[in-house]
Amino acid sequence: MKATLPSAPAEFVVLHGRHSSLVLEAHADEAPIWRYWGPRLPDGATPGAALRSTRPLPSFMLDFDQPLTLAPSFGVGWFGQSALLAHRDGRDFAQAFDRCELDWIVPARSVRVRLTDSVARLQLAVSLSLDEHDVLIVKSALTNAGDATLDVQWLAAGTLPLPGRADTVRSYAGQHVHEFMLQVDALSRSTWRRENRRGRTSHDCFPGAVVTTPGATEDAGLVFGAHLAWSGNHQQSIEWLHDAQYQWQLGEWLAPGEGRLAPGATLETPEIVASCSTAGLNGLAANFHAELRARLNWPGGAMRPRPVHLNTWEGFYFDVHPGPVKELATAAAAVGVERFVLDDGWFHGRHHDRAALGDWWPDESKFPHGLGELIAHVEALGMEFGIWFEPEMVNPDSELNRAHPDWALQLDGRPVLTARNQLVLDISRPEASEYLFGKIDALLRAHPIRYIKWDHNRDLTTAGLAGGLPGYRAQVHAVYALMARLRAAHPEVEIESCSGGGGRIDFAVLRHTHRVWTSDCIDALSRVAIQRGYLQFFPPEVMGAHVGTAPSHTTGRSQDMAFRAAVALPGHLGVELDVRHLPERETAELRAWIQLYKDLRDRLHHGRVWQGDAGDGLVWQAHGDEDAADVLALVYRSVPSSHRYTPTLRLPMLEANARYLVTQVLPEGADPKAGTHSGSAFFEALRGEGVTLDGAWLAQAGLPLPRALAETAFIVRLRKV
Repeated sequence: MKATLPSAPAEFVVLHGRHSSLVLEAHADEAPIWRYWGPRLPDGATPGAALRSTRPLPSFMLDFDQPLTLAPSFGVGWFGQSALLAHRDGRDFAQAFDRCELDWIVPARSVRVRLTDSVARLQLAVSLSLDEHDVLIVKSALTNAGDATLDVQWLAAGTLPLPGRADTVRSYAGQHVHEFMLQVDALSRSTWRRENRRGRTSHDCFPGAVVTTPGATEDAGLVFGAHLAWSGNHQQSIEWLHDAQYQWQLGEWLAPGEGRLAPGATLETPEIVASCSTAGLNGLAANFHAELRARLNWPGGAMRPRPVHLNTWEGFYFDVHPGPVKELATAAAAVGVERFVLDDGWFHGRHHDRAALGDWWPDESKFPHGLGELIAHVEALGMEFGIWFEPEMVNPDSELNRAHPDWALQLDGRPVLTARNQLVLDISRPEASEYLFGKIDALLRAHPIRYIKWDHNRDLTTAGLAGGLPGYRAQVHAVYALMARLRAAHPEVEIESCSGGGGRIDFAVLRHTHRVWTSDCIDALSRVAIQRGYLQFFPPEVMGAHVGTAPSHTTGRSQDMAFRAAVALPGHLGVELDVRHLPERETAELRAWIQLYKDLRDRLHHGRVWQGDAGDGLVWQAHGDEDAADVLALVYRSVPSSHRYTPTLRLPMLEANARYLVTQVLPEGADPKAGTHSGSAFFEALRGEGVTLDGAWLAQAGLPLPRALAETAFIVRLRKV
């Protein structure tokens, strides 16, 4: 029987956010056609005419126009990247949806599009929702409606349109201890593509990007952003289309065999979290921050002030013993620490990184009476107690591996590859997951532990399940399930996502966790750039930011206490050094910075974050309420000045017709002139009663900045009067 081409009348599907809209042209007999995603359209505005009626066919083309749809498919006339690549034993390799049904969940906000391919016997459901923060959530679910197995090679979580005037894509590369390295690539007719196959979110290929249009800046202009909420393998591509527009696809990268669907089975994708902003990069960041804040599952239902955190790792490494650890806890409490976290080295046989992962009970040689005495000591000092686990890993030299060597991910006939002397535990096995839950649950039930630092320190290789099938996606779903089970059993416990530092930072893991360890690098100078990249997508209250040692253990560089603390200040502040051995002057200085953090954290961890570059080695970030009536601005000088006079700090978020009282912010006892070349009457006034300035002047001409040494910070507060 000869099939007919789509011909049903068009219906326009319109979703509105506060400042953005999307429009689809839906027909009953094909996938909806993308018409628009961009700045807010007036209510009731539609294209007015079907797209095909406005596009004469070019020469040497098919006789039927096939524009970009919500689910472009391979083999029947679409020659761009398809949203689906699948087959049944080599057949049904071409797909085309011939039925479209719309289920409105919330009018003008949320819709589910149900597509059917009656020839290839497939059903695809694509859900789209656009909220008041202009965050678009897209996800897809493919069902095999045939009577034979369907092999899926690629299923996009969603396909997004981008305007032809888009000119650059900003993405993030990196490596361990050097994450969130900004990459800026020009968009052209060449396809832009990033793929990650490491089995975790990864240090080197962040699953998201930002697309800009000409003239876009930190605070103005049209920009688009998208992030795949997924903690495993991923892929994204931006492709030029022949109508001079672009399509952007994001989805899970499937290992061969991971997409096999039995008859009736469904493959669900992760979510795409996307947004469009006309307020530049900072407006886009605000949209993402609002979305993540809405999805965080805080104990008790709301975030409490983020407690000052001390982690023992760089203080002791594996050499943890009750006496010194208690001494460190006492010293930590004396400088104002509120949460004490015992890192690696506490469990059975753990004296180095070559053994014991998997044996999650206290080491008898270090803690012969268990952890109770230490935890009681920490609590008596007024601090919460936290503890480190790496549940997904196992050392070959461990009781667990000797008892269950088959529990490690492995492939028959292939060498078992270690990394950091460890293997990956197949926690998709019910018995392995049950073992881990039992060990962690026992400790949480026995002691008032309120925090878990959950680490994941290697990539996945030879990731075979028991039957030889690939286990990458199974591992990710299993860790989500284990985290969810532990949170259900212990709802008061917070979890930190750490993966060799920044290797597992994404919106999906943050459905189960409450903090991320941004990087194993605590060098303050390196952290300036790392944290700026992080803040494009994630808010500061979940950004682990510690005052580390000098010299830094990862770079060998040294900075003074003031710069280290000022860089850590706007995040979730922590300390990662042996406070016992600080000189008295530095101890007092650290205590003062911790108190300043406590005074400011409610302002730092709510509302908006703005970032900018003042030139001459100066970068800044500001935190304040939505209307910028009270703003805290932090300016970091990373290199020596190349100017005779320091550039000013323009703060475009300030209200032009308002006046602001500007004062310098310093911890108690700090030398106000430290790190500066020379002073002036203006800066003396900032340190006293302050200076009142016009908002328009501060926004357009800028605030004068002191002439300062490299690796120094300048902090001011601006309050509308």
